[in-house]
Amino acid sequence: MISSVLLTIKLILRLPAICWHLGRAGALHHLGRITILPVWLRRILTILDKAITFGRIETDAGVALCNALQRLGPGFIKFGQALSTRADLIGPDLALGLSELQDRLPPFSPRIARRQVERALSAKLEDVFAEFDDKPVAAASIAQVHKATLHNGDIVAVKLLRPDIARRMQKDVTFFEAMAKLVSRITPALSRLRLVAAVEEFQQLCEIELDLRMEAAAGGRLAENLINDKGIRIPRMYLEYCAQDMLVTQWVDGLRLDDVEGLIARGHDIDALTNAAASSFFNQVFRDGYFHADMHPGNVFVDNDGLLVPIDFGIMGHLAPEDRLFLGRLMIAILDRNYDEVARLHADAGMISHKVPLHLFSQNIRAVIEPLLGKMLGDVSLGQIMGQILRISKRFDIEVQPQFTLLQKTIVMAEGVARQLNPKADMWELSRPLAAEWVQSQTNPEKLIKDASAQIMRFATLLPKWLDKLEEQDKPITQAPEPKRANIASFTTGAAFIGILWILYHNFL
Repeated sequence: MISSVLLTIKLILRLPAICWHLGRAGALHHLGRITILPVWLRRILTILDKAITFGRIETDAGVALCNALQRLGPGFIKFGQALSTRADLIGPDLALGLSELQDRLPPFSPRIARRQVERALSAKLEDVFAEFDDKPVAAASIAQVHKATLHNGDIVAVKLLRPDIARRMQKDVTFFEAMAKLVSRITPALSRLRLVAAVEEFQQLCEIELDLRMEAAAGGRLAENLINDKGIRIPRMYLEYCAQDMLVTQWVDGLRLDDVEGLIARGHDIDALTNAAASSFFNQVFRDGYFHADMHPGNVFVDNDGLLVPIDFGIMGHLAPEDRLFLGRLMIAILDRNYDEVARLHADAGMISHKVPLHLFSQNIRAVIEPLLGKMLGDVSLGQIMGQILRISKRFDIEVQPQFTLLQKTIVMAEGVARQLNPKADMWELSRPLAAEWVQSQTNPEKLIKDASAQIMRFATLLPKWLDKLEEQDKPITQAPEPKRANIASFTTGAAFIGILWILYHNFL
């Protein structure tokens, strides 16, 4: 009880400093205009804004909030990047602005970096690296990167976590969690936004980012998934040199994907790069259900062979098969202009109430999507689209789907990169053949039977254990166990289901 009170006091004491930074950057003014917030809270934000800024505000909402978060430190920068996926909470303008949030901080000293490397390797730095550049090539809120050369001649990138970053991040996450619970309690109308769940997801992402062994594993998994894909490669992970606070990967020489002039000057085919990027993104999301979720321009390079080379695998997204199939069917329905099917898919997924007239929902979707079909990337305003979709979401009380938040963030980033790379690309024509082929592959009879067979096998394997547990629960406490009888019944049941599986396999596959 005492510790809980002390924690609450610490959180309250942080509020003035946070409000001051938000106010000085002009962010309070824009936050006070978010219509989903209760009137009294918006008034408080407006009063604080005037008291701090004297009416002088930054006109660009996204720039204002980015400036404030950068002043508040690493945890807030990461939270701002996560918040960019929640346009339903902060509005499309702020969401788009936060998607451009730059994650840059001053580097820590070379002395600390060298000491950290030696501690991670349990060896002298010179025994592992023939060369080690003390000046980092990048310094972000979580880590910084140094260029180095192994004794075998391999040029590598050495990523090091910032000292004491875990404690600082945990402090910020605790604050976010407390604020989410407080806002949810005092404003029940915001419950559909699932603020607490969003903070919990953010905490999980932070925990993964703060263990660089997890990033190495993520990079390895992505490399395995894409090994046969054309137009893209994943840098090698040097697992023997990786630790919780150090990651060593293959050095990537190339140009950023958004350096269009440089790419053209080197003779790279922009259309080919666009197609490769679209195909890879589709394969990661739909085919594999495992995708790079931090695809800002600084994380994608084009090497001398014209291959896309993504880096930084600290944030990865995952989609379950049923979610992928929903998105695939949704994409096909949109491309076919079948808005009634779009409405039905939302209803079947439980995203809208059964009381909502599907024809009315279909009409609203048509009003948003129809003007966009066939347009090129440069002619589409993502902010306008997001605003329209949010109005529909609010009108029909559609609950936020947490499993799609990382994908939303990735789409926003990928759209921004694609717009700079090739504004004349038709995203609909790029998507149609990929979506149609994938959905067909997932819904053909052979695939459905194989999936059913796998589920039957899983059920046959687990059922004996379930039956054993049920039988144990039904026995009187004083009764002696009868293991042999239970095992015989379990074996018979399992054998029966394996027999069914055998019949299915040999008759249909």
